[in-house]
Amino acid sequence: MDYKLLIDGQWVSGGTILEVKNKYNGKIIGTLPAASSEMLDAAIAAAERAEDAMAEMPAHKRADILLKTAALIRERADDLAKTIAAEAGKALKFARAEVDRAQSTFTIAAEEAKRMGGEVFPLDAVPSGEGYFGFWTRRPVGVIAAISPFNFPLNLVAHKVAPALAAGNTLVLKPATTTPLAAVKLCEILMEAGLPKGAINLVAGSGATVGEWLITDPRVDKITFTGSPPVGAHILAVAGIKKVTLELGNTSPVVVAPDADLDFVAKRCAVGAFYNSGQVCISVQRIYSEKNVFEPFAEKFVQATEALVVGDPLDERVDVGPMIDSKEVDRIEGWVNEAQGSGAKVLTGGKRDGTVYYPTVLTSVEADMKVVAEETFAPVASVIQSDDFESALQQANDSKFGLQVGVFTNDVNRVFRAVKKLNFGGVIVNDTPNFRADHMPYGGNRQSGLGREGVKFAMEDMTNIQMVAIRTS
Repeated sequence: MDYKLLIDGQWVSGGTILEVKNKYNGKIIGTLPAASSEMLDAAIAAAERAEDAMAEMPAHKRADILLKTAALIRERADDLAKTIAAEAGKALKFARAEVDRAQSTFTIAAEEAKRMGGEVFPLDAVPSGEGYFGFWTRRPVGVIAAISPFNFPLNLVAHKVAPALAAGNTLVLKPATTTPLAAVKLCEILMEAGLPKGAINLVAGSGATVGEWLITDPRVDKITFTGSPPVGAHILAVAGIKKVTLELGNTSPVVVAPDADLDFVAKRCAVGAFYNSGQVCISVQRIYSEKNVFEPFAEKFVQATEALVVGDPLDERVDVGPMIDSKEVDRIEGWVNEAQGSGAKVLTGGKRDGTVYYPTVLTSVEADMKVVAEETFAPVASVIQSDDFESALQQANDSKFGLQVGVFTNDVNRVFRAVKKLNFGGVIVNDTPNFRADHMPYGGNRQSGLGREGVKFAMEDMTNIQMVAIRTS
């Protein structure tokens, strides 16, 4: 099917055509034009023209549009889920969960659109403020450039689009070129829900061209980006004076205390490490287990991993589908081989079939191996022995990243010790780092990014505080 770009309320085509393929069988499932510089210019100009209309739209009307969007997502859930499974290679059961979360994200945004405000500020707290009445409020930043990744082609788009619209902004959206179709269908839904023309514009193309034009354009007031740390660093270097939110990944650790239910932990970690072929910023990657339970846990984790069904993501029975492309399979295969060459052992997996890389469990790894120190973004996890709980926390914390971490224990003292010790944006207790509720603050410390997502918190980053001081006497 031939899809089009959305610019100023019109669906447009032309220029170089991008092919979108089923990631399991390689068949073309759709085409989409790559935006020219003229198209991008028109998209940004349209977003600029729509600024006043969105900023001045009453909150209840913005909320109505977002609620209608959520309802239409629910109505078209089956089509959206199958689109995600085909274009992203995500197992259908998890694609359906992503669609459910996306409609929840828009529902939350509708609620938050009605709650955004400010507060009275006591200017007379200082002598110079006597005779003044003060309050502050929030106003939208304006035009937002939203650059989304391939791994959640609907809900991570929703996490940029929904709060931006709820706060009264306009957008130019650039989805990943490998997975743009769910974003196109979402934009169709938004227009059907009554969004004014120009409020959202969709462009496609490579980061080196379309992405670069977008982030460096002075008309863009804010960038929200999810992707790799090198690209995030480049955005900060070239964007100029504008607000930037970056979500850049993790080497997600899990700490397993000896009092944890090892069967439960093993099953949760297997899902957390290997769903979406490990291509999730918060996929389980490093598991630290105290030495007295290391061997039984490793055995249970391997068993849980081998119980996962690998294959065509459109098959309802499948848990793990393909990776996004063969280059990524080549990369992780090289990393695993390199680790083995330095002494790591493969307990299960370590093989490929086309674009499928089988869920792989490693042990006897070292902290400086790529499979430990860098984000694998692949179905590879390592089980690592620790002397005790304190050393496990130290090993988990020994990273340049700091997005989310999981800690399994029933000891409340261990819980609070972990919260105090671990420098991560999120500490998840008795579940894996993969846990995310769509209204909670989500984002990383250290090299994992800047700012926070989660609808309310994204809206704060997508607005500016406006102080009002009124002289009364």
